[in-house]
Amino acid sequence: MKPLATPASTRRRRERGPRGRRGPPPPVGKAGRRPRWLFWLAAGPPLLLLAVVVVLLAARNSAPAVPPPATDISAADRQASPELVREADAVGFRPTTEPGVGTVETQPASAAQPPSSPSLLPVGSTAPDFALKTPTGQVVRLADYRGKSVLLEFFATWCPHCAAEAPHLAELARTLNPSRDAFVSINADGENAASVFAYHRYFGLSFPALLDPSAQAGSFSRPGGPGPVTKRYGVQSYPTFYVIGPGGRITWRSDGEQPDALLRLELLRAAGG
Repeated sequence: MKPLATPASTRRRRERGPRGRRGPPPPVGKAGRRPRWLFWLAAGPPLLLLAVVVVLLAARNSAPAVPPPATDISAADRQASPELVREADAVGFRPTTEPGVGTVETQPASAAQPPSSPSLLPVGSTAPDFALKTPTGQVVRLADYRGKSVLLEFFATWCPHCAAEAPHLAELARTLNPSRDAFVSINADGENAASVFAYHRYFGLSFPALLDPSAQAGSFSRPGGPGPVTKRYGVQSYPTFYVIGPGGRITWRSDGEQPDALLRLELLRAAGG
């Protein structure tokens, strides 16, 4: 009588093929390929990560949408002469944009980068006074705002970073206390009145945009050179911002696009809030 097979010996016989060889391995699919599900199991996570990175980079590098022209322009702009309006219409202004701009404005104050220009006036120094004209001929002096905290911006109409900032500055100016805070912008590229007016009107800015005439005149379609006030403030890139306290001293300055939260915070600090 043959001895009964143990479970172990039974398993060994099942695993062995003819002549004691082990049975064939599990099928690997057609033409010797591994099953497709094994490929996706191995490659799926890296491919998914790559897809996420591509989407994030595309979103970061895609150019932002161009904002439409404002429907509500300032009273001063509505009183412009017909000649200036015709010249501004002929400029054909449309905001310029490029990938990566217009993203920092909605971020927290901590997202701001330090200033890149070494020539900016130091914090604590007295802000140089000026008397410049708007495109419509109104004279604006820095001294007119003594007793308020002032956000002073230097810009160019063709600058994509300035165009990205403009709607945010317009909204910020509307939401701050006009008895405590003031906004003033100076064209830093020696541009003509028609270009600056077209820019100001397009964004519906309520605060003045001033001309700083230069020997190298510029326009929306032709870069110029800095005027005397722009030079005194050490401006080397656009936009450049200064916050000036009620007593006329510089309390903060930087260049490049800035978070709205930071500009609001620095104006509040300058006012002693």
